[in-house]
Amino acid sequence: MKEFLDEDFLLQSDLAVRLYNEYAKDLPIIDYHSHLPPDVIAANQHFSNITQIWLAGDHYKWRAQRVLGIDEKYITGNASDQEKFKKWAACVPYTVRNPLYHWTHMELKNPFGVQEILTTENADRIYEVTGNKLQDPAFTPRGLLTHFNVEMVGTTDDPLANLTEHEQIAASDFATRILPSFRPDKVFNLSGGDTFRQYISSLAEVSDVVIKDIDSLLEALQKRVFYFHDKGCRIADHGLAHMPTIHFNKAELEKVFKEVLQGNDSKALASQDAFTGCVLQALCKMYHQQEWVQQFHLGALRNNNTRLLKELGPDTGYDSIGDFQQASNLSAFLNLLESENQLTKTILYNLNPSDNEVFASMTGNFQSGGIIGKIQFGSGWWFLDQLEGMTNQMNSLSNIGLIACFIGMLTDSRSFLSYSRHEYFRRLLCNLFASDINNGLLPKDINWIGKIIKDICYYNAKNYFPL
Repeated sequence: MKEFLDEDFLLQSDLAVRLYNEYAKDLPIIDYHSHLPPDVIAANQHFSNITQIWLAGDHYKWRAQRVLGIDEKYITGNASDQEKFKKWAACVPYTVRNPLYHWTHMELKNPFGVQEILTTENADRIYEVTGNKLQDPAFTPRGLLTHFNVEMVGTTDDPLANLTEHEQIAASDFATRILPSFRPDKVFNLSGGDTFRQYISSLAEVSDVVIKDIDSLLEALQKRVFYFHDKGCRIADHGLAHMPTIHFNKAELEKVFKEVLQGNDSKALASQDAFTGCVLQALCKMYHQQEWVQQFHLGALRNNNTRLLKELGPDTGYDSIGDFQQASNLSAFLNLLESENQLTKTILYNLNPSDNEVFASMTGNFQSGGIIGKIQFGSGWWFLDQLEGMTNQMNSLSNIGLIACFIGMLTDSRSFLSYSRHEYFRRLLCNLFASDINNGLLPKDINWIGKIIKDICYYNAKNYFPL
């Protein structure tokens, strides 16, 4: 019987151990999509305790605690940090078979060196031990990124961001590159009422463009794309339930947009999808002009609990997997850009596992331009970045596309401790290839398979992104 979380965790054969240790373990990390806060990296201040670095903002843990009946006071409320940690410790033994159980103990082991199961009984001691370590220079935000051998981090930044923190970091001697990514989701929210109007007003101010119609809106966005590019941005990202329509009447949209700017929202909701399609098409052409990579995260059903949305706000653990129809709009949108020779490198992420084969097959329709893996089926995302979800994604990609061209894992996290997910992914990947070799499904050409593993873990991403 194997011990839990030993040195060969997830590695189920001697060959898997060899592949991991010789080809995957020590490679740098290119974290091309994360939600790490650039201001925290710039300030590089110590976290006061493990609750601040580990529980704050982690809606994965918050959801589990709510299932276990923990009062919101100890989740997002005004309980002390130590009380919140102890409540989480009481929950951990009940998260068995959820990825949180693996992640929790991997993140305690690396970087803190804590190699025991977190429980109520040892919670106070672990809180103190980790708190003391967090005061060490090696445990600052930059220290942790260095510890995990992170070569590049792509943050997620609104077009309104001034990116001063990125400039500050770039001017320092910090070796890890912290690059902005352009995330314009709020500009699509035509039916957002006063919130949308305030956003457009702020966009007009920061871009120095009077936004009075769709063309001036696009002019403002173009200026922000240029601004981001000058600050090192080479990636755009979008969170959408599904791709929007490509069919719209711009004259009618123009009228609705002007009415919305004047406070009349009567036709906004009915025009929402067409407006998103109009603006997104223009943005994607801008990305192509700049040779950026565009990412589409598709399939989330967000803000299901409206009562608690009003109380706690978005991104607090009330989103889930949606069952949207994906294929036809996605195909039409990519085909439109391709037909005009304006389809840039693209990564597609799906949240509904039943769509794995849809997304994997879609990528093959638009590979072109002499670019290896131009259109990517992205790694298991959100609810799917766990053992089974990542395995299924890689199997679908292998069966329908070419896993050898895959750009691998990303954190998509707000936590500086989430780099254990790259270790998790790499162990899983090595075990997958070793199993095929041991079962006679692949030749025992260790050097060649090792090269494929190294490419997936690091080199494919390094070559894919124009960094």
